[in-house]
Amino acid sequence: MKFIFPQNYSFKSKLLGFIDYSTLFLNIIWDFFLFCLIDLFTFNISLKISLFIIFCFPLFLFSIIGFNHENFVYVLTYLFKFIFNKKIYFYSKL
Repeated sequence: MKFIFPQNYSFKSKLLGFIDYSTLFLNIIWDFFLFCLIDLFTFNISLKISLFIIFCFPLFLFSIIGFNHENFVYVLTYLFKFIFNKKIYFYSKL
């Protein structure tokens, strides 16, 4: 059985079909950093769990849902580029 893919189709490998590997690595690094930081400052286990969920869950939701199915790492790079370079570019069709 042969499948024909169009030339403009971009095949991206994803974990379980819904999260990019670069976004997954970003989530893992953020979770590990946050876990170490929370573990350093708090003592109560319920407070640790609630803080971890509060700070990790929104990033996880954005990485799954995304912005128009855009990779979350790309969105972050676009935001940082805009923060450091606030010029507005106008493109005209000629």
